[in-house]
Amino acid sequence: MLDLDGGWTVQRAERHLRVGELAGARHECVDGRLVVTPFPPASESIATASLASALVPAAEATGRHVLGRVNLTFSPTCWIQPDVTVLHTLPANDEEERWVPAQLCALAVEFVRPGGPAPDGADKRRRCAEGGVPCFMRVEIGGRLRRVAVELFGLDGDGHYVPTARAVGGERLRARSPFPIDVDPARLLPPEHAKHARHQGRSVT
Repeated sequence: MLDLDGGWTVQRAERHLRVGELAGARHECVDGRLVVTPFPPASESIATASLASALVPAAEATGRHVLGRVNLTFSPTCWIQPDVTVLHTLPANDEEERWVPAQLCALAVEFVRPGGPAPDGADKRRRCAEGGVPCFMRVEIGGRLRRVAVELFGLDGDGHYVPTARAVGGERLRARSPFPIDVDPARLLPPEHAKHARHQGRSVT
């Protein structure tokens, strides 16, 4: 593995990452350097599925497609795996199915822990901005699953992400782009925690 450090490509990933324990981990690649992390805990999986289901109706109504984790690919030596991925166009062939071109992506979603970006070193938000992905969503769940905050970013004229909407549990996250979004972040928590999160949030008009 060390001999390939800095030399990973999609071709090498297909050859080596389907075997052994690596096949059960999230693998991303930044400038040819492989980043391997375990899959998230069950609580985060619940939140991911809940967010995806909340986005589906409006996304499908505008011709978008909500997927889970995919290999969102910027170059043969750079790909990430967003927690939720919304495409404006479906892959055209088997190669694009495995290595989804970033040009097809309308929105990438990343779940992070409180206090900063995910500790996987991939810096998904920066990569998506550089790759021209129109929107990026950051979801932070903390406080023993009693607090959730969601922030949506859109590209400005200089190709940088700027905040376009933000909400915590008990508020409504509302946005028009990349498709109409209207969701209470507390929906992403297990039912026994969602009520507490809504109580902690404040109403937004």
